[in-house]
Amino acid sequence: MHGAGIVQPQHRVIDAGAQAEIIDAKAECAVSAVMLSRTMSLRFRSVTQRANQGRIAWFLLVGCGAAAIHWTVVVGLVSHGAWQPLTANVVGWLTAFLFSFAGHHRLTFRDRRVLLRTAAPRFFAISAGGFALNESAYALLLGFGLASSYQWVLLAVLIGVAGVTYLLSRHWAFLGNPAP
Repeated sequence: MHGAGIVQPQHRVIDAGAQAEIIDAKAECAVSAVMLSRTMSLRFRSVTQRANQGRIAWFLLVGCGAAAIHWTVVVGLVSHGAWQPLTANVVGWLTAFLFSFAGHHRLTFRDRRVLLRTAAPRFFAISAGGFALNESAYALLLGFGLASSYQWVLLAVLIGVAGVTYLLSRHWAFLGNPAP
């Protein structure tokens, strides 16, 4: 007797071969999912590596441009304007800062999708800190009697500060939401 509204379970006999095929299909599906996951992970890493390589290339290009502007302004002011190297260095940095920020915001870190009002003060802080290091090292080296080679001393200092600037820019100034 069946009661009203009560569902009785139906018992079915499952063929052992069919059950084995279902189990095999599930196992193949799991293996395929793992393989797909690994493939996607490798592709993501490859895309990430290419993005980082591109970012480093843009950083070098923009950074070299900014360093060239900085160096040219300083050498021009010292040789043609009779400025003192340390004073000219301030003007060189401010001029190069504008080029550097624009280039890094639009090229080097464009995939970070960070707002200008967020990145600008961060980058300025990093750049000002880098400039403080630059000016200190420059003053120290010029004080060791290298004033006659001020342009080569400045070049060495600019190269030395560039690595710190890249790391801080990447991990703080332009930290945002990477493109999917």
